[in-house]
Amino acid sequence: MKILPLISIAAVWSKAWPILVAILFFGLIIFFHELGHFSFAKLFGVQVDEFSMGMGPTLLKHKRGETQYSLRLFPIGGYVKMEGEDDASENPRAFCNKKAWQRFIIVAAGGCVNLLIGLIVVAIMLAQSDLIGLPVIHSFEENAVSSGYGLQAGDRIVKINDRAVFSEYDMSFLMARDKDGVIDFVVKRGGEKVTLDGVKFNTETREVNGKPMLTIIYDFIIQGVEPTVGNVLKNAPLESVSIARIVWVSLFDLVTGQYGLSDLSGPIGTVSYIAEAAQEAQQETDYTYLLTLMALITINVGIFNLLPLPALDGGRLFFILIEMIARKPVPKKYEGWVHAIGMVLLLALMAVICFSDILKLIRGT
Repeated sequence: MKILPLISIAAVWSKAWPILVAILFFGLIIFFHELGHFSFAKLFGVQVDEFSMGMGPTLLKHKRGETQYSLRLFPIGGYVKMEGEDDASENPRAFCNKKAWQRFIIVAAGGCVNLLIGLIVVAIMLAQSDLIGLPVIHSFEENAVSSGYGLQAGDRIVKINDRAVFSEYDMSFLMARDKDGVIDFVVKRGGEKVTLDGVKFNTETREVNGKPMLTIIYDFIIQGVEPTVGNVLKNAPLESVSIARIVWVSLFDLVTGQYGLSDLSGPIGTVSYIAEAAQEAQQETDYTYLLTLMALITINVGIFNLLPLPALDGGRLFFILIEMIARKPVPKKYEGWVHAIGMVLLLALMAVICFSDILKLIRGT
């Protein structure tokens, strides 16, 4: 009788801890994003009225100096409320009364901090790995098809289908995007660049999320190097750029209709993916996939927030940039209308994505 509650607690905890880890990580992304805004606002002497983690009703609050620090009910965001951020103010310390370049830095700081955190996560991932993969062909599988079309061991892949390759992530991502298994390469061989058009690979069709998808069968093995301090410092920026490109290209694919809204994930889906990755990492004592996912999400948040879209940091940066060029600000009411409309559309999009996330969880997909 006494053992059953202990078993129940252990079973619940085994399911709960990955979700808690995911929520904590998601919260840290938000925290560091807002900390970027907050730190530079303080540095430039802006009056900060509130630093809030979460949205909705206040659970906890503490005022220190001029700033109220709040923890709110819904862990889906956060904000730094600055005096004169959205309205005119006669306060000389108001955000609106600071120089344009200072306001630009304050607004950009959130997304830039996310990108920096992403770089750090990538560095940690590389440091704990057995080998750091390079876009260099080490050897070929037996009966490899691609070796018959010009690829050789020792080739450093420079371009795939006319897109630059900086790391192994670029290589795998760009090859996976190919539609027919026939790929154009530019490789560096013996100090010279060699162009190899029409390199063929075997392919197979697999079902991904209920849709048939052509998959390339990789028939070569890439080179790896030991994760020394020098190799980590050299490759972490390159792999971060590659991950940023994945985000950017995926966004382009969404806009051009190659992916639908059902392929997107919001906070609910993101937490679910991180929880699964955390549980898998704990079971296999291999944290590479978890760290990769965390880096992808962190860099994703940084890039998305810096896009010139209404209601996002990038939208505000766009108006500040216009002010810096024209030497006068866009009237507040017009900027306010644009951001208000953008916020409504963004919230509607988030609602649709969250509903899709819930349906996926119910269906177990």
